[in-house]
Amino acid sequence: MERIERAFRRHGDRAAFIPFLNAGDPSFDESLRLFRAVLRAGADIVEIGAPYSDPLADGPVIQASALRSLRAGFRLPQVFEAAAALRPETDAGLVLFTYVNPVIQYGIERFFSDARAAGADGVIIPDLPFEESEPVRAVADACGIALVPLVAPTSGEARIADICRQARGFVYCVSSLGVTGERVRMSERLEELVRTARQFTDVPVAVGFGVSSPEQAARIARFADGVIVGSALVRRVGDWVEQKRDEGDLLASVSGFAGSLIAALHRAGAAATHIAH
Repeated sequence: MERIERAFRRHGDRAAFIPFLNAGDPSFDESLRLFRAVLRAGADIVEIGAPYSDPLADGPVIQASALRSLRAGFRLPQVFEAAAALRPETDAGLVLFTYVNPVIQYGIERFFSDARAAGADGVIIPDLPFEESEPVRAVADACGIALVPLVAPTSGEARIADICRQARGFVYCVSSLGVTGERVRMSERLEELVRTARQFTDVPVAVGFGVSSPEQAARIARFADGVIVGSALVRRVGDWVEQKRDEGDLLASVSGFAGSLIAALHRAGAAATHIAH
């Protein structure tokens, strides 16, 4: 959990950059190269997706990515292999993203024990209901792993308060209703949602689901502690697979887009510092 805390403090007023990519897409080795590319670009925390055949929270782009990974032979233990391969190379936060059914099938204690052994810092389980999360959180706490909760624009204040008071690592604010995917517009309640969450927790508050451009990232960075980007990065992997281009093109596309997002976050942080002074 300490690495997650440091990741949010690392740049002072600049919001943390948190990219998501699926392990195993388009192959396990190539996904490792992609994770390394976004880390070299300056990612503060990386979400390592564990592809699943029924990803309820994910839109078509990430669903297609999960299917490519599964068809290439991905199995859940490889999400730990990915974290273990990256851990000696970086002090960035490593957060695993999965669904509740694979965790239960694997064994809750075994899952978090393996996550700890691999050097992971946190786990996101988007379909784990808050009302049923306490036993899972207890195991995560015992392993020193942050169980990162999600809050949505439809959540009432009382529910946000309950979720945020139990938050570990950071709070994941869902920017829009529905599944993941690039969006032109964010919820009008987003800034209010972040402000409400902050009333009930001391951990950072990050925003994800639908962030698709440097302009959106910069706008969110004005009021959130971190910006999470998934589909816009994963789409570039899918485009590369369809076009069958050289691997160097894939790495350049993903790292270049990550760099543009980080530059936007730097500009937003610099502007906020200038206004404050």
